[in-house]
Amino acid sequence: MDIPVYLIAGFLDAGKTNFINGILEDGFARRERTLLLRCEEGEEEYNPKALDNVTVENIEDEEDLTCSRMKALEKKYRPKQVLIEYNGMWSMERLYREVLPANWILYQIMTFVEASTFEVYAKNMGQLMMEKITNADMLVFNRCTPELRDALRKRNLRMVNRRADIYLENEDGSSEDYLTGDECPFDLNQKIIDIPDEDFGVWYVDVMDHPDRYDGKEVHMKLLMCHSKNYPGVHCPGRFAMVCCENDIQFLGMVAKGKQLDSYHNREWIEVTAKMAMEDHTAYQGKGPVMYIETSAPCAKPAQEVVTF
Repeated sequence: MDIPVYLIAGFLDAGKTNFINGILEDGFARRERTLLLRCEEGEEEYNPKALDNVTVENIEDEEDLTCSRMKALEKKYRPKQVLIEYNGMWSMERLYREVLPANWILYQIMTFVEASTFEVYAKNMGQLMMEKITNADMLVFNRCTPELRDALRKRNLRMVNRRADIYLENEDGSSEDYLTGDECPFDLNQKIIDIPDEDFGVWYVDVMDHPDRYDGKEVHMKLLMCHSKNYPGVHCPGRFAMVCCENDIQFLGMVAKGKQLDSYHNREWIEVTAKMAMEDHTAYQGKGPVMYIETSAPCAKPAQEVVTF
């Protein structure tokens, strides 16, 4: 039997336990037998009145978090679902690869961040922080002041996680969506929108999130040529990007059309001017942005070949 797993991630004092109390009290985890794995114990305690159908197991050391132990807990408690309050100092990759039994299905990852400490953690424990952000389905920044909200929005966190729902929880308890819907990182009134080498990642995320705003616009940038293997005859120039760390480099490509594109080799740097369009394409399995190349020429590679966020 498959068992859904809800992973609550974040560093100490980020608001994980408070969130878990909320879902325990509203009945989410009380309708079915629930196993709650507590891998980190902070100042907050679970509400004992909400644990009538919930079993709490403490995991004090990372080496105690093993697949064999998870199977033993499943056999002992026969849970219908599992909640994990995960230790912020532990690697999530190990959890995916070594710990969760095959029938434990990771259903949702919720990451909580204390807004005032985000910059410190990002600077000093970047990989641990970023893996929790890049893997999240829901991302919540707690205890936000107006200054912290502005700073977080300027970082454009959508560049590192495009799928997550991101919320800013204010000091007064109110909440607001991270995206206001009005943000655009480029001046769309330019005749040709120049995309600097270091801002390709910003543009890529924006055009994928808001393709309509670039429909009919002309853009100029440097790209690495790529001829698709999965879709023969399709050109998809782009850039390599380091999304989280050196071990997590992805190619950010986009469908392009133009007769001269056949003359370039894979991984050849080209400088292009293109007109953007929104079209149905099999590579997108629906509508997506397409670059109609107007001019192109070989060029020197950028000083920084890999895009960083």
